[in-house]
Amino acid sequence: MNTILNISTYKFVPISDPASLRERCLDTAQALELKGTVLIAEEGINLFLAGTAQAVRSFVAFLREDPRFADLQPKESWSDTQPFRKMLVKVKREIIRMNHPTIQPSQGRAPAVDARTAKRWLDQGHDDQGRPVITLDTRNAFEVDYGTFDGALDWRISRFSEFPEAAQAHKAEMENKTVISFCTGGIRCEKAAIYLREMGLPSVYQLEGGILKYFEEVGDAHYQGGCFVFDEREALAPDLSPTTSDAKLSA
Repeated sequence: MNTILNISTYKFVPISDPASLRERCLDTAQALELKGTVLIAEEGINLFLAGTAQAVRSFVAFLREDPRFADLQPKESWSDTQPFRKMLVKVKREIIRMNHPTIQPSQGRAPAVDARTAKRWLDQGHDDQGRPVITLDTRNAFEVDYGTFDGALDWRISRFSEFPEAAQAHKAEMENKTVISFCTGGIRCEKAAIYLREMGLPSVYQLEGGILKYFEEVGDAHYQGGCFVFDEREALAPDLSPTTSDAKLSA
């Protein structure tokens, strides 16, 4: 029986007190007997938590009391065992490392496309203006090997900080197309979409909520395999149930 609620969420928002916020998050998470990881930086917060439904939702309510996080909308999935071994709350330089400090999503996001619109565009092969649509996987190569969108661009990067250089090298294959940038939950493709637009590609969108939100709303349409997650579940199937490396696609 699935009794453990797993959530993931993030928000790019200026945080002037990361050390203080870390202490409050750690104290609250420990009091609720949660496990997982919370990353805090001056650019925002990124978290993955698991526990009883009441405990997890109590932590979300605690965060939402802070006006900076009032609109957090975590993505949820369930498991029958606790997928994390400990509770970690860390202050980092970036909540997702890109090494491009000028990319500040809190100062203005790239346009997003929701799951149903993305599916419709992929169904018809073009966006609403008739431009050809391609998908761009911004994840690390080993994650892509668990599953990805049909025909997605995959530059075989080993860490997200390699993305800018890879984008410059592959700019030509994105010219004159609508690009849907995607990742697990939205955080990497949010930075990636801004970077691509600043490169001079005018029709780039981030997939709102990433693969996990896409699974939740439209299932496996145009997608092969599962989605790697950074906990002991290893990967999630399109129905958001835990899977194993048996579902891993060949590289």
